[in-house]
Amino acid sequence: MSETSEKKPAKPVVLTCAQPTGRLHLGNYLGAVLNWGRMQDDHECYFGIVDQHAITVPYVPAQLRENTYSCLAQYVASGLDPARSRLFAQSHVIGHTELAWILGCLCPLGQLERMTQFKDKSRKQESVDAGLLFYPVLMAADILLYNAALVPVGDDQKQHLELARDLAEKFNHRYSDTFKVPEPFISKVGSRIMSLQDPTAKMSKSDPNHAATVFITDRPEDIRKKIMSAVTDSSAEVRAGADKPGVTNLLSIMSACTGRSVAALESEFAGKGYGDFKKAVADAVVAMLDPVRLRYDELIKDRGELDRILKAGAEQAQATAFRTLSKVNRKVGFVERPR
Repeated sequence: MSETSEKKPAKPVVLTCAQPTGRLHLGNYLGAVLNWGRMQDDHECYFGIVDQHAITVPYVPAQLRENTYSCLAQYVASGLDPARSRLFAQSHVIGHTELAWILGCLCPLGQLERMTQFKDKSRKQESVDAGLLFYPVLMAADILLYNAALVPVGDDQKQHLELARDLAEKFNHRYSDTFKVPEPFISKVGSRIMSLQDPTAKMSKSDPNHAATVFITDRPEDIRKKIMSAVTDSSAEVRAGADKPGVTNLLSIMSACTGRSVAALESEFAGKGYGDFKKAVADAVVAMLDPVRLRYDELIKDRGELDRILKAGAEQAQATAFRTLSKVNRKVGFVERPR
């Protein structure tokens, strides 16, 4: 076999999923989605919209449907390319819930009851449904169904990834090697973006103070208004430091948007006031996000195109899911499904 005809090594599989819970904000974009986009050429990427996870807490069905389309449009507008990645809705792929049931039969109840997110959310609700308890097992199935080697996760999901690793190892030990044990993916490129009104807390889509969060679909005039009202301090010195969290946050934002170092920005704005600095930050954010907003505005009006993307992504994901599920079903002793 000639060198040119040799089979190329398989790309590592990366899977990351998000609930369709509304608009992505600047922190999501700079800290996560941009990094996902950079992975598309060197990895086999699966980007799932986990609508089945979204029904574990109270919700409005019509809003869930609209949020799913909106989430997809935001992903594509942000650079996730349906031609290079698999973008799909979780409920469109057979295998997530089937594998979750099998994994659930290997998972001790106490392990689920000790999950931090389950304890936090159950304290906030008058009644707790079994779906909320079972949520981490379904998340493990999302990952293992595609034999993902790498999973980008935030701090709040690390415990859930540990459960996925435990269940992969347990299944492999009981039935023979089947699943790759997934590793967390921590990007070296990314930004931790804080609230514009409380720079000691992360930027959040659920912040009741609308001035605290810049969304990727915000109009330029809204972005400028939010950044010009961002909390700083009384010294008027553009410098990063633990004693200046508001200014540090704005420097981080501008650095991420322009690719310039914080040190270079500190030098540029030495001796200048916060007014000039905030205007420059706002200009940088608008320049980065306005093309995203314009593309989103086009996509969200084209339901046919969004349906086409979901259909193509689900078909690609389904092929992988069926291969995994067939192997798993055989190993656990199920009779092969008639074809």
